[in-house]
Amino acid sequence: MTMKKLFIMLTALTTMSLSACSKSENKENKETKTLVAYFSASGVTRAVAQRLAEVSGADLHEIKPEQPYTEADLDWRNQKSRSSLEMKDKSSRPAITDKLQNMQDYDVIFVGFPIWWYTCPTIVNTFMEAYDFRGKTVIPFATSGGSSIQKACEDLRATYPDVDWKEGRLLNEASKQDLETWVKAL
Repeated sequence: MTMKKLFIMLTALTTMSLSACSKSENKENKETKTLVAYFSASGVTRAVAQRLAEVSGADLHEIKPEQPYTEADLDWRNQKSRSSLEMKDKSSRPAITDKLQNMQDYDVIFVGFPIWWYTCPTIVNTFMEAYDFRGKTVIPFATSGGSSIQKACEDLRATYPDVDWKEGRLLNEASKQDLETWVKAL
């Protein structure tokens, strides 16, 4: 092999190596895009979601029911209220509006909701089934008048086992500082 051919081969190998390093650095340095998606029937979860989006630098998306919930719909003591009937029916998928057209752009999605009947409202299932979450990290958060988020997290993991779920958290009255600490720890 001549010196010239050896030089050309070494130059080509060096160029390919540098190019490969450059590509992996670009993947590692890629900015993570975050979304806070939430369902809020009374405004409590909305307030937490807005603070969470602010501290995490995330985009905000409300999971809106096509048919808004009325006060009567939310009466958990009435077995015939809309929310009671939806929660009894595991296949219930209330229609949503404002579907995101750019879900593929997000790497991390916080999904927030109030706890209903110890778990997430069925409209959250509508949201989860409307998009492809492969390759994304999904972190549930909730608000509740007295229940933990544990059963909701278990139910979500069981229903959507292919999703990369991270530990969920109950964020009742979470301060901005609480949220900053949680987001940094993720």
